Amino acid sequence: MNENKTQRIYKAIMLIVLTAAVTFIITSILMYNKLGSKSFKTISTTDTLDTNFKTFHDFIQKNYIGDIDENAMNESAIKGYVAGLGDVYSEYITKEEMKEYMESATGNYVGIGVYITNNTKTNQIVVIMPIKGSPAEEAGMQAGDVITKVDGIEYSGESLSEASAALKSKEGTIAKIEILRGDEVLNLEVERKRIKINHIESEVLENNIGYINISSFDEGCYKEFKENYEQLKTKNIKSLILDLRNNGGGIVDEAVNIADMFVNKNEKILTISAKNKNNDEIIKAKTEKQIDMPIVILVNENTASASEILTAAIKENNEGVTIIGKNTYGKGVIQTIYNLSDGSGLKLTTNEYYTPKDNAINKKGIKPDIEVDLPEEQSIYTIKREEDTQFKKAIEVIK
Repeated sequence: MNENKTQRIYKAIMLIVLTAAVTFIITSILMYNKLGSKSFKTISTTDTLDTNFKTFHDFIQKNYIGDIDENAMNESAIKGYVAGLGDVYSEYITKEEMKEYMESATGNYVGIGVYITNNTKTNQIVVIMPIKGSPAEEAGMQAGDVITKVDGIEYSGESLSEASAALKSKEGTIAKIEILRGDEVLNLEVERKRIKINHIESEVLENNIGYINISSFDEGCYKEFKENYEQLKTKNIKSLILDLRNNGGGIVDEAVNIADMFVNKNEKILTISAKNKNNDEIIKAKTEKQIDMPIVILVNENTASASEILTAAIKENNEGVTIIGKNTYGKGVIQTIYNLSDGSGLKLTTNEYYTPKDNAINKKGIKPDIEVDLPEEQSIYTIKREEDTQFKKAIEVIK
């Protein structure tokens, strides 16, 4: 693997970028030493940030009657400072959280084995699906279940990250999970085990139609995709349905490598735009096209990020590709996660990507060629194939 590819792999959505040690803590100390020593009785909102921070610090030290954990307060202060960007994707990551990020990026971690999402309409944590063969599936957890409590602590949709961390712990420990299924409240005890995610499911449908579902773009996804496609090819498939519904993205390079299979050599796959436009990077296909057949791509409102990169790359480089479903999520920005000197991290939005035809995706998404709604009152997480109008339309079109 050459140096350029290594660098691009780590410029990824939700992937760790191992940088030279970023002396964030040292910088914080230097900033702190520059602060003024202003005493006060009231806090002036017109003071500079540095002075305000020093003023609060001194006032709390002088008047607070409890114990003060400086490390915890510093972490909270940094988290708040980054949150002040108003960017939902940028955040400060503690040392403990970094371990979880690294495990999640490789698709190998200890937990219960379930995909969850924040239903922003209801502010609830919804199970997208339990991973096949996982402790969650064995315990009876189902797609569409709403997780309300983990180990007695209540969680809402906006605390998705905290709930996800709570579901992960030492191997062999038991997660006590309260779920809401319809109007019924259920309590499950699920043993945490080491989870290895399989990203790809494939099968041959009627009329020699190949079907591949990609659940996420974690490390190893491209290899799995290639293996599955090669198996389908031996079964003489004549067309392909690529299902990216509910795929929230992952590692950009995994999606780019898959896109390479659908694109002629040297054709553009995407443009990665940086703050300094001189650093913009155009990603082109490196190999000859390997997949050349009628293609339908299934997408929905949860198709995001790396999934949108792949969808646009295939669509804009091939004639006759049909996108079916609902308008995609519209996450067209890339986060770099910097490994800081104390083991913590900084996830920062550093790039925006554009499609091969230089279309922006961020906050717009990709509009399907054929828009298809699911039946009323059917959940996107629980619908069965025989009732799946989007899947049925894909079969109809590709025939």
